[in-house]
Amino acid sequence: MIIFLIQLVDIISRILILVIIADAVLSFFMSPYHPVRETMGRFLNPLYSPIRRFVRPIGGLDLSPLILLILIQILAALIRSLLISLL
Repeated sequence: MIIFLIQLVDIISRILILVIIADAVLSFFMSPYHPVRETMGRFLNPLYSPIRRFVRPIGGLDLSPLILLILIQILAALIRSLLISLL
């Protein structure tokens, strides 16, 4: 059961990371009103907004996706190590 939870944490974190990277890349090419970007925005903006309150854009560059990627990786590693310690 614990091994399943470890794999689940890994899969969820990887999917989140891929979606965040896709959103960041698509932001350079697509309008924010494109249906794909709107769908991603509905999912990711609640995750970005707490970070955006503390970290303002630097020179027009929004760093919240990068910070969110780092936080997801840290959180996934902590959960993974906690679950491994339960084995």
